Amino acid sequence: MAVTLDPRLSLVASFVRQGSVVADIGTDHAYLPVYLVQTGRCPRAVASDLRMGPLQNAKQTVAEHGLCDKIDTVLSDGLDALDAHCADDVVLAGMGGILIAELLSRAAWLRDPTVRVIAQPMSHAEDVRLWLYENGFSIDREACAFDKHHGYAAIAAHYTGETAAITPALPYGGLLFEEKDEAAARYLERQKQRLEKRRNALLQAGTDPAETARLTAILNDFERRNHPTC
Repeated sequence: MAVTLDPRLSLVASFVRQGSVVADIGTDHAYLPVYLVQTGRCPRAVASDLRMGPLQNAKQTVAEHGLCDKIDTVLSDGLDALDAHCADDVVLAGMGGILIAELLSRAAWLRDPTVRVIAQPMSHAEDVRLWLYENGFSIDREACAFDKHHGYAAIAAHYTGETAAITPALPYGGLLFEEKDEAAARYLERQKQRLEKRRNALLQAGTDPAETARLTAILNDFERRNHPTC
């Protein structure tokens, strides 16, 4: 029986390159790698998780679909226990952006132009984008999906060794500023509203003027991107 993915994981799956070996970090039930192998998008996969419980769930899913010869399950804290260059596409989804950035920083082998990093933070996507921009990665593609009113951004990047010029709002929207679809616009509006709420609370309290100024600069950059001058 074929695995069916929800909108969030379907978006991630669409970012995985045809014919690549994929590693799904924090795989839980291994639905993503099973789907990718079942559909022929990936010939092989690695499914890893930090805890034995979720990894046992992954092993069960893999076995139920007869894919034990094509999907390896690994107990690992992030990418720590994975062999270098074990995969062409590395997926980190279903965790916070701060954690994703930390896990990426511990895997030096990702600094290879042939490897694609695919991240889908559950929160604080700006921390992922900022880490990528500051550590020589180029963001190639971004897109959004909404599931149960929650918006998720998927980010695909590869290593170039060149750092990007970072304007205040760029970590909060990345390539989504260039997208014209409704999901991207909705995601960016929610980001802006979240920043406005934080900034306005600080203004009302009259505390932390440095953070207030930083948030104001980000919001001004949002406004410039939404209404560029001719």
